[in-house]
Amino acid sequence: MTETIRRRLRNKFLWGGAFVGALYGLVIRIAFGSALLERFGGAMTWAFLLGVPFAIGFITIFILERREPAEPSVWVIWPWAPLATAALGTFVTLYEGIICIVMLLPVGMACASLGGVIAGALVRLSARPRTNDIIAGIVLLFPLMIAPWEQRVLYSKEIHTTENVIEISAPPDVVWNNIKRVRAIQRRELPDSWSHRIGFPDPVEATLSQESVGGVRHATFTGGVLFIETIDVWQPEQRLAFSIQAQTDKIPPTTLDEHVRVGGPFFDVLRGEYLLEPLKDGVVRLHLSSQQRLSTDFNWYARIWSDATMADLQGRILKVVKARCERESSVQHSAN
Repeated sequence: MTETIRRRLRNKFLWGGAFVGALYGLVIRIAFGSALLERFGGAMTWAFLLGVPFAIGFITIFILERREPAEPSVWVIWPWAPLATAALGTFVTLYEGIICIVMLLPVGMACASLGGVIAGALVRLSARPRTNDIIAGIVLLFPLMIAPWEQRVLYSKEIHTTENVIEISAPPDVVWNNIKRVRAIQRRELPDSWSHRIGFPDPVEATLSQESVGGVRHATFTGGVLFIETIDVWQPEQRLAFSIQAQTDKIPPTTLDEHVRVGGPFFDVLRGEYLLEPLKDGVVRLHLSSQQRLSTDFNWYARIWSDATMADLQGRILKVVKARCERESSVQHSAN
């Protein structure tokens, strides 16, 4: 066999394995979106998050290695191709949004590589093809087998807090006036951020019905996202705190898909708080914190993303407040 023919066959087997792996991933995602598996958490389970990428990597390299042995580096890297293709397929078919895909990829790539390495080693070292076929079948069915009982063991709810701090060269009254209400934010005022780039809505404005406990803020974001914030702590120029109720039913699915929708079964924002801390030389240290609920089988992983996202969002809001306060303070100082 010439080297050219061997190369063509190898490419054929490479892409053949990748096609089967991607098709498997897309079919299993549809299965996890069915009414039966949605009852057990659907795609928000370890069975899907870890098991499906592992199986994609396994079947991709299993098919390749049975026909044309490849270097171990291929076992590690090539499973990423069908994983990415399956992820793109779920995006095109509207099963997943870009936010969920980005959150899946870090652990998904690691699990796909692990599956590829195990499949390559199994085929390379075992002389029992029939046994290998049985193992491959078990691997492919494993996510479906464990999903129904996983929630009983791993599901939990937790509440945690994310906080950001910024120092503002402006008097407390100026800072207070810029946080009790937030007038419409122009796009040019918002710093760019990774959360914006993957699809999280931008803050727009926050109105206030009355300046006292019981006042209601309407905090709006792009994409039709609205939070009703009821003030329960009102200490002028010191502290502003409020409970938060997301208008979940009014958030379009094109803005946030079901897995990351605020107020949905997996994630919610419960409270927010501003705290003003006067420092020396006319500087105010402004604290912004929020309290979130997570309800998943993998809260430790979801917490990484929720903390990062909320911190990024808080940071953008604080930078807008800082710029506005310092500009107003500078104008007042010049006028005097």
